[in-house]
Amino acid sequence: MLPATLSGVRVLLVEDDDGVADALVEALRAHGHEPTRVRRGADALIAHRDNEVVLLDLGLPDEDGLEVLRKLRKVDPVPVLVLTARGDERTVVRGLRLGADDYLVKPVRLAELLARMDNVVRRGAARSKEPDTTVRVSDVEIDLDRRRVTVGGAEIALTPKEFDLLAVLARRPGAAVSRQQLMDEVWGDAFVAVSRSLDVHLTGLRAKLQRPGLLTTIRGFGYRLGE
Repeated sequence: MLPATLSGVRVLLVEDDDGVADALVEALRAHGHEPTRVRRGADALIAHRDNEVVLLDLGLPDEDGLEVLRKLRKVDPVPVLVLTARGDERTVVRGLRLGADDYLVKPVRLAELLARMDNVVRRGAARSKEPDTTVRVSDVEIDLDRRRVTVGGAEIALTPKEFDLLAVLARRPGAAVSRQQLMDEVWGDAFVAVSRSLDVHLTGLRAKLQRPGLLTTIRGFGYRLGE
């Protein structure tokens, strides 16, 4: 059975094209949502606080939408679905690495847009309901606030970089995380981070966890914590 479609979602549409925006606002309202439309990135960085999902165009009149996404991710975990005509691989990958929850290239089918919007809203709601900042995978517990890790009830000592790497993976248990994203989040800039440093710290992390199979390598992509 398919999950019920969400309704009554507060949607921030960041789109400078009046024709596209009017059509989307009308469609969203027809499906029971509550859209608010802004034209500029600067407006989006204010209006996001009152919404449950952001539909973000990249071709904005005041600044590039990717820069808006980068700024937004510093202050708010609100789900963001990029909706743009820019479908080149480099831009898609960059958008996802900057924190977009999904990426759609115009023209887009309305049914697909609504389904993907539902999906990112549900995932965001699930994240917001997490009761604490302790992540448990098998018999490993990661306290993200206190920066403590226990394995089988015994605390283990990790270097700051080892913990930072584990924390990135622990915030997405069971999800694949790319090498690039790990370097972005731990070193701050993947273009200056040394890839070999990532390998060295992950090797040390695996040795200290002593749980073969807990930290899985995804060949040609990255890593996953847990199943």
